[in-house]
Amino acid sequence: MLLPWEYGVRNLARRPMRTLLTLIALATVIMLVFVVVGFIRGLERSLSTSGDEDVVLVYSVNSEENIENSAIAAQIPALLTASVGGTVSRFGMTHVSPELYMGTRVKNELDEAGLGLVRGVTLATPLVRRSVRLVEGDWPQAGEVIVGRLAAAKLGSSEDAITLGKTLEFEGKQWTVSGRFASGGSAYESEIWCRLEDFQAATKRQDLSLVAMLISPEGSAGEVSLFCKERTDLEVRAIRETDYYASLQQHYRPVRLLAWSVVVMVSAAGIFAGLNMMYGAVAGRVREIATLQAVGFRRRAIVLSLVQEGVLLAASGSLLSGVLALTALNGMAVRFTMGAFALRIDSVAILIGCGVGVVLGVVGALPPALKALRSEVATSLKSV
Repeated sequence: MLLPWEYGVRNLARRPMRTLLTLIALATVIMLVFVVVGFIRGLERSLSTSGDEDVVLVYSVNSEENIENSAIAAQIPALLTASVGGTVSRFGMTHVSPELYMGTRVKNELDEAGLGLVRGVTLATPLVRRSVRLVEGDWPQAGEVIVGRLAAAKLGSSEDAITLGKTLEFEGKQWTVSGRFASGGSAYESEIWCRLEDFQAATKRQDLSLVAMLISPEGSAGEVSLFCKERTDLEVRAIRETDYYASLQQHYRPVRLLAWSVVVMVSAAGIFAGLNMMYGAVAGRVREIATLQAVGFRRRAIVLSLVQEGVLLAASGSLLSGVLALTALNGMAVRFTMGAFALRIDSVAILIGCGVGVVLGVVGALPPALKALRSEVATSLKSV
């Protein structure tokens, strides 16, 4: 015969202070799990949404996987357009975007300075970077910039410091913010964009970092790659943009493994903390447990009741942490080496966080319950 469900619920209410402290401890552990899993999911989403299957990047062979270190000749876009077929062209505009991309120190009007990612672009850039949408303001004119949705997080400054009309300073020049853009969570959202010719003049560079080409269905990324291999004097290589960001995912694989290790360690710490608290809770109920055995309840029924209490507490902690994570953590910007990205509390993060919570409830309650039932009933009835 099993104990009534209400018995376990009433037991939680009988010790309100102990129940509250246990709930807070479990919720804190599960919240840490949400933070780490949200970090992993946000990083993965940022890298996975940054690439376009139809875009080919051409950059220096000497830059390895870091486009910031790339430097190619300014005439390469014209050579690619003239030599390689299959590039999308509409209304006389060829969808080829020459870009200068680099990290530089950016300072706002409040004298807050941070390392920003600046990209010099042309009017063809939005045609190639199809995920980018201008959400506020206008396209930059001379001496102006537009900022990504997460640019403030990358700079370590407040959103108010880079709103429309504010001034930024980098490369020895003042720039006025003329607009803001979003890009569906991609890496572009942590960047600052300005006109290519203005950026070249400010940096005193005439070269480029890369060329991005939008390839039509009739075109081929292999044709662009073949051209780059044949023209060894240009010292460039071509790679599909999705493959480039896939290689970055491999580059950040140790970071993700470390983050998952943190999830395991936090969960293990929560289990030990739960064991400690449940041992204390069960130790004070030895006579109660012995009485239940004396009146005819089997040990299995008593164990299930104690586990029920632990699971109820853990489920309540998971629910509380899940609500806080969705309202406070989801979408929170995080600075990273590649720029910035938003924490993502999605269905996978909720499933992992709540799953860890339930495991904490079961594993935390089971060993103390089994230990309490090993004592002789007569001896336990005499305990104080």
